[in-house]
Amino acid sequence: MAHIHLEDGTFSIVWVLVWWAAAVLLISLCLLWLRKVRKIDNRTVIMASLCTAAAFAIFQVEIPIPLPLFGGLHLNFTPLIGILAGPAMGGIIVLIANIFSAAVGHGGWGLVGANCIVNMSEVLVTYTVYRTLGRLNLDAFSRAGISTIMGLFIGNLTMMSVILISGVQGIEIGFVDLLNSLVIIAAVNMLVAVIEAFVTGYIVSYLERVRPDMLGEPLSLKTKPHVNGTLLLGALIVLVLALSIAVFVFPNVFMAG
Repeated sequence: MAHIHLEDGTFSIVWVLVWWAAAVLLISLCLLWLRKVRKIDNRTVIMASLCTAAAFAIFQVEIPIPLPLFGGLHLNFTPLIGILAGPAMGGIIVLIANIFSAAVGHGGWGLVGANCIVNMSEVLVTYTVYRTLGRLNLDAFSRAGISTIMGLFIGNLTMMSVILISGVQGIEIGFVDLLNSLVIIAAVNMLVAVIEAFVTGYIVSYLERVRPDMLGEPLSLKTKPHVNGTLLLGALIVLVLALSIAVFVFPNVFMAG
């Protein structure tokens, strides 16, 4: 859901190359991992294809928000990609999805590298949190919801960092004003993250019931009764909503300068 909706020329050529180089390095590590550690099988290819198609499709469905944001809001399904495909294959998926998106004018070609880094951070964090919560034996819905919110939160921080480090060409805006604008964008993004958390949670909980093997769990696996993590997920959602709304109600507290 964190995505840099800026056109080519917004970042200087130096930063375009820096983010592309970083993305290529990360993608190379993903390919090396898939080749040496986690072998690619038919299931992995099919899962990657489905996730790529779903991610590209949902990228194009914008949520109408009457605010001057950088290109609008949309779900990403990057957390779902992380849960289903893992961080290595997830990196390949977000690269393809971002290339397809740039081809239809959803973000500039020069920003594909930066957007890959943003989305890969979401994939990695979601995967890590989801697997960690699995050790606590929380139910699938709560695990997916919590990990989605955490992944998208880190994704927004990454997006803000990339833009602040790179700067924005073509507009007269200082660092503080740019930071304040990004805080507002991130706050709205986190409101939408709550929606994505519910969507991801329902999908994962459904898959756990009918196709647990898609989540890396064998069909014959006999698990202990899950601990209901709804209260923990609810508390996290309330915190996210409170902080996001507070950005607009008490701007002097959250805005720099």
